Amino acid sequence: MSRSAWAKRGRSTTSSRSRGATARSGSSRASTRWAASSSPRRRARERTLPRSSPASSRRRQRGSDVALRRVAYYKGCLASLSAKELDSSTQALAPQVGLELVELQAVTCCGAGDIHEAEPDYYLHLNARILAYAEAAGCDTLLTICNVCTLNLRQANWQLKNDDALRQRVSDNLEHVGVPPYSGNVEVRHLLWEIAEGEGYELLKAAAHKGLKGLKVAPFYGCQILRPSKLLGFEDPDRPWSLERIIEACGGEAIDYPAKIKCCGFPIIAAREETALGELIQPIEQAKEAGADALVTPCPLCHLSLDAWQSKLKAATGKDFQMPILHLSQLVGVAAGLEESELKFKRHVVPVTPVLEKLEV
Repeated sequence: MSRSAWAKRGRSTTSSRSRGATARSGSSRASTRWAASSSPRRRARERTLPRSSPASSRRRQRGSDVALRRVAYYKGCLASLSAKELDSSTQALAPQVGLELVELQAVTCCGAGDIHEAEPDYYLHLNARILAYAEAAGCDTLLTICNVCTLNLRQANWQLKNDDALRQRVSDNLEHVGVPPYSGNVEVRHLLWEIAEGEGYELLKAAAHKGLKGLKVAPFYGCQILRPSKLLGFEDPDRPWSLERIIEACGGEAIDYPAKIKCCGFPIIAAREETALGELIQPIEQAKEAGADALVTPCPLCHLSLDAWQSKLKAATGKDFQMPILHLSQLVGVAAGLEESELKFKRHVVPVTPVLEKLEV
């Protein structure tokens, strides 16, 4: 189905990617001043230079005529730890969809929702630091692969861009510990948005040469990639279209069901497990009843809930769903013919074997 067809179900308001030459030169001058004023000891302690991903390098060595666009890559906590398969599949997929990942080496957690609520000013500094390193790397886009990271970084970025005095205060504070100043010239974008339209979408279609062979895939957006729409603004939060468009571009069948835009229950699982499981069962049960072979999600926290906690659902309800849950980069990656060493399906709790058998992988 074309984007226009999906768009009838919800109007998309896409963020602009480009920045003016004046803004970029201002950012460059600010970074130069920081480099000149910071002591070598401070820089050595605080900053590690970003590096391009190995996958991007391999793509260039193959002599591809695809022009790669440099983006700062922020993988967040889960993709660095319990969801390493998300990082490896993203890095392998990126050059095939026109992205050269400049991995940020000296960044921390975005703070999720916990620090934002408890220490809002500390949260703002955490995220400003990430944005500053992305800008210092010479990138105008910060690529994310987590819904929560996307929301936190976009929210902080909105505050910093719209309040010059606040941005100056935060930059001054961070400069004392060796962080480059932030001029507000970075746009935060999720991988989902990069490949759902424009050049990324066209490259995605070309890359997905293996195809999904009609695999029935239920999209699960979760909540923090859609809401609040004022901050995220890519698509209608009640009628999103991006995952469906990607599934169909890869040769799969997108399965529609009501709970695809609901919360996965992750934020309250420790405090209110029964309520969280009540949220979690809805997308899995509805997708199963609709005939889905697998679910796909753009968020590692949603993936953790949907994949690892199916055992909790079984214990609580007696229902053994055995529903495979794929990361977005894995779904596209398997359609593009990535290797198991890059996809790392064996790291999943619920086996992905039924999906791979249907795809004859």
